[in-house]
Amino acid sequence: MTSMHPVPRPGGLARIHVGAPDALIAKADLTGKLGYVVANGHTGEILESKNPLLALPPASVAKAVTAAYGLEAMGANHHFSTRLIATGPIEGGRLNGDLILAGGGDPMMDTNDLFALTASLKAAGVREITGQFRVFAGALPYQNMIDRQQPDHVGYNPSVSGLNLNFNRVYFEWKLANSGYRVSMDARSNKYRPEVALAQMRIVDRGAPVYTYRQDGAVDRWTVARSALGDGGGRWLPVRRPDLYAAEVFQTLARSHGVRLPNAKSINRLPAGTLIGQHESASLDAITRLMLKYSTNLTAEIIGLSASVARGKHPKTLEASARYMNAWMKESLGTKHAKLVDHSGLSDKSRLSAHDMVKALLRAGGGGALPGLMKEVAAQDRNGRANAAAGHTIRAKTGTLNFVSSLAGYITPASGAPLVFAIFTGDMAHRAQIERSDRERPAGARGWARRSRWLQHQLINRWVGLYSG
Repeated sequence: MTSMHPVPRPGGLARIHVGAPDALIAKADLTGKLGYVVANGHTGEILESKNPLLALPPASVAKAVTAAYGLEAMGANHHFSTRLIATGPIEGGRLNGDLILAGGGDPMMDTNDLFALTASLKAAGVREITGQFRVFAGALPYQNMIDRQQPDHVGYNPSVSGLNLNFNRVYFEWKLANSGYRVSMDARSNKYRPEVALAQMRIVDRGAPVYTYRQDGAVDRWTVARSALGDGGGRWLPVRRPDLYAAEVFQTLARSHGVRLPNAKSINRLPAGTLIGQHESASLDAITRLMLKYSTNLTAEIIGLSASVARGKHPKTLEASARYMNAWMKESLGTKHAKLVDHSGLSDKSRLSAHDMVKALLRAGGGGALPGLMKEVAAQDRNGRANAAAGHTIRAKTGTLNFVSSLAGYITPASGAPLVFAIFTGDMAHRAQIERSDRERPAGARGWARRSRWLQHQLINRWVGLYSG
């Protein structure tokens, strides 16, 4: 290692060069706790670990488990259906009965899809109805929000139901004009912008908080601090009655086809009737791939709930459905101590160890579809920059909460056996001190997460150097 002339290198040079993991951990300067496991992807042999049984919140890494759960229960070719049902005959352009918009759990339906569904009315010859316009969302249990510890206004914590639209979010836009601010709330897509009355915004003079919220029957009433608006902007806000939200947008879009519908009423049971229109979602494997790529919480909860229902269970809450998934993990994936309380990882009450996560990934990845559906994560060099010349491929799921960061998945080196790994980090004491209203961007969380991600990639670089080739 020191001679100016070429000499045979000593055995174990890779281990000498890479060094001990404790030096990397110390350099990351992370507060809180850390647990990791890396295993041979062919044999399952554990190659290296630290605190392998330490249970921490997995954050969005839980979505990888949910993906396997959903695919096993429903199959990759499963499609979610949203239907239009007529309870009476159509005669002379008149539907003599009720019109029902019935959700089937589609987590990705948007305003474009809903517009296409309204065209079914015209195709069926419906110009008016004599009965009521009803909406059914009972295919899945309604959840007011995913995690009650999150701020009211964050769009990644919407309601969950059997009928969902635009990820159950409404777009709030503001523009400064001579007379003050112009405010709109709409269900926009890339083609349409129907305004929404079930979500209302009022600008008030105050410094903080930026947003306040209260649910007034079916109406979401928001206020926003004038001092936070600037010249203009927009953001997505959650809706708390996604069934009535979808119905209102459908009602607006139907008018463009010359069909005037009365205000919708929600029903708990789906009556018999004739199918006059239907929207089919993309296949479950395509939906799962997008869920893992963009880490969409609503999609994960819908997949998890739907999988529990498909397995013959009747969960009334996300936590109940997660208990069914925990039992399935133990039976099918070989985990021992998994305690997830939802399917998205948004709650910090979920607990999972790196050892159980690696077990789950080994079982789910052995000939299964999961590795191919996971997002490719760019390798990083020792300075935390993307390293295109790294020579290995990482397909994994990231997970981030304030002062919680995780990464788990599959490493394919340039040579040698693939590696399966899980890295969980968390400073739960620090996280517990954050006020609910500050949980969107608390002080110090971004820097902590950056140091955790640096450590994750340095550990991966170490493992590739030691255990491949």
